[in-house]
Amino acid sequence: MVAGKLVDDKIPWRGNSGLKDGSEAKLDLSMGMYDAGDNVKFGFPMAFTATVLSWAILEYGEHMEHINQREPAENSLAWITDFLLNAHPSQNVLYIQVGDPKEDHKCWEKPEKMTTKRPLKLVNSSKPGSDVAAETAAALASASLVFKKTDSTYSSTLLKHAKQLFTFADKYKGSYTKSHPEVATYYNSTGYGDELLWAASWLYHATGDTTYLRYVTEENADKYAKVDGPTWFSWDNKLAGAQVLLSRLSFFGDKGAKGNSGIDDYKKSADELMCAFLPDSPSATASRTKSGLIWITKWDSLQHPVGSAFLAVLYSDYMRASDNEILSCGDDSFEPSDLRKFAQSQADYVLGDNPMDISYLVGYGDKYPEFVHHRGASIPVDATTGCTEGFKWLSSKKPNPNVAMGALVGGPFKNESFIDSRNNSMQTEPTTYNSAVLVGLLSSLVNTSSPIR
Repeated sequence: MVAGKLVDDKIPWRGNSGLKDGSEAKLDLSMGMYDAGDNVKFGFPMAFTATVLSWAILEYGEHMEHINQREPAENSLAWITDFLLNAHPSQNVLYIQVGDPKEDHKCWEKPEKMTTKRPLKLVNSSKPGSDVAAETAAALASASLVFKKTDSTYSSTLLKHAKQLFTFADKYKGSYTKSHPEVATYYNSTGYGDELLWAASWLYHATGDTTYLRYVTEENADKYAKVDGPTWFSWDNKLAGAQVLLSRLSFFGDKGAKGNSGIDDYKKSADELMCAFLPDSPSATASRTKSGLIWITKWDSLQHPVGSAFLAVLYSDYMRASDNEILSCGDDSFEPSDLRKFAQSQADYVLGDNPMDISYLVGYGDKYPEFVHHRGASIPVDATTGCTEGFKWLSSKKPNPNVAMGALVGGPFKNESFIDSRNNSMQTEPTTYNSAVLVGLLSSLVNTSSPIR
């Protein structure tokens, strides 16, 4: 959910919020997005949101133009990157959170009417956060490519900060949830190696500097990229995304990557990942529901199938555009159309082709969640609430008075059941980072395309 001073706001139940965010550090952190149904800005998932949205625009911007959505997508991206730039006031300082989630969760109130304090958290050389700093570097590097032709000055600024943040992340290694253990309750990082590889991959695409390519293919590949089996693309784990992004270099014969065996290793890992996705592959993952939805965790279950589908359709397009039409999985062979079929099956499930006959995308279809765990959507526009008085809207038996159009909720359990209740945040809370991945997936399926070389 967008924060700050809203310009040309088309949502009648939204208004300005968080206008003084960052003031205690004399920074303007009013922009950006609240991560989910609450009123906290978490830098780690917010940066991931920007990286994925950039990737979607870079690959499928033409598709977005067909439905007049490229400009809104770029505006949303800039709203996040403006926040991230301001959150990086000096080379080795990055502000990573606005608001206290513990205090925030004691209230149920619209962001426009927040009464809680808005303290800040940061990482620096003594309290490192390689994961969040590297993810922010990835976000700014990828966004620099999006705006390269339309605003070269802004693009250069984004890239300058991206380089500084990557150097900071690599020089002062450590996890941000070790520096700030209290954040682990909300967005615990399971390691920073994947973010370092992910950021270096994007910086190579943005700069062509082979230093970044050596970073991902030499000793750091041994440290961070060697894993058994597929990893699942999410706000916490970017390794699968890095594998697909780096395989792009192999598919399209990138000059800097030519003869680099390390890039071939990433492509091999990406091949194995795709084989795990395909249900008819001999190495297909068993981590899916009876109806075929990739399913990894009960919390926010849709993040993994949507992320898997997005990577699959990207890979499908890379294969087709580079005339690499065959994917070998053991003794079996598959084509780009098989990956696209898998991706479409995951999208169809999200949009209503599932045992519950419910669309998990709010506002789409005849039946979708009406009790979304979202403060702004659950409280009437004209309601006057303080911190705790608003809890009556959380427990109300009536559907949300405001429709959070386009929000992707958490999703079903392994048995494919879904309980539409505001108190069931495990299943009904939407997130901005899932929405960004879904934008990429749905944009990719508008039409077949040839990726930009």
